[in-house]
Amino acid sequence: MTTGVRRRMGVEERRQQLIGVALDLFSRRSPDEVSIDEIASTAGISRPLVYHYFPGKLSLYEAALQRAADDLAGRFVESPEGPLGARLLRVMRRFFDFVDDHGPGFAALMRGGPAVGSSTTNALVDAVRQAAYLQILSHLDVENPPARLELVIRSWISLVESTALIWLDGRRIPRGELEVQLVHDFAALAAVSAAYAPEVAELLRRRLRDEPGDGPFTDLVVRLLALAAPPEA
Repeated sequence: MTTGVRRRMGVEERRQQLIGVALDLFSRRSPDEVSIDEIASTAGISRPLVYHYFPGKLSLYEAALQRAADDLAGRFVESPEGPLGARLLRVMRRFFDFVDDHGPGFAALMRGGPAVGSSTTNALVDAVRQAAYLQILSHLDVENPPARLELVIRSWISLVESTALIWLDGRRIPRGELEVQLVHDFAALAAVSAAYAPEVAELLRRRLRDEPGDGPFTDLVVRLLALAAPPEA
């Protein structure tokens, strides 16, 4: 009979393990409900050893948020090939994969959780938003956006965040429908801006030339035309 020997982890390896354990627990329950004792027990170590690697729950929480923020920002990365509508839809699907899998953690990241007002948490949230903004610019193939286009993109990112948070409270709308609706929202915001800004209108025309007949942007046009049609007698 042989006895298994527990492998001793290096400092950084143990830190990463604790961050992973904390993130997993924060993904399933509010960080306020997760204790250091539970994190230690799940990781298979003692409570004092957790404090050896992190000075307190807040520092471990912020490290877990950093990993979550990096993951979330990466969801907006998309190959520049293909129609814009299809690319944005893939982005929304990956974004809601994260929201679906990490509901309480996502809410904590966006709302601040136990670190409300912390400069670290605020910086993480701002970094996710900025990364998303830059990725959408790259999808549009724009480096120096006009003011109205910047307003459209940043407003849409805020809309995506708030929609996801509301959706988590009951999930009353089918997720797939919401993903498509958010892509439609982007097109609608861009169209309104185009009515006021010729440079945005030209950009929108260029992007729409590549849209297939079965794409989400075309689907929006069809829905709006049906809405505007007179009711049948």
